[in-house]
Amino acid sequence: MRMLAEFFPEFTEKLDEIDELYKEKRKIDEKTYQFICFALSIKARSKPCVLKHFKEALEAGATVEELSYIFALVMREAAGADDCWTHDVLGDWKEIIAGNVKCDCEK
Repeated sequence: MRMLAEFFPEFTEKLDEIDELYKEKRKIDEKTYQFICFALSIKARSKPCVLKHFKEALEAGATVEELSYIFALVMREAAGADDCWTHDVLGDWKEIIAGNVKCDCEK
């Protein structure tokens, strides 16, 4: 965002406006909001956002135990999604081995 703030400040200003709109229109409590943001930050692999939402969740009344549960839930759901997706991709594994399935990445 630092580069955007320098070279496209209008964009970052709009993001700030969106943040304010979310805050104004929010239908869930702060702790729940922080749980969701924390989970999304983990999945997005954003270190600054994980740290920010971990801290803000604690400030909203969350416990480290609750945040650990959210952390585990994200990891479990990601593993399940990865498992399902990979099984779908490799569903015809016998055909792959037989050479009957071509990869789009082959030249």
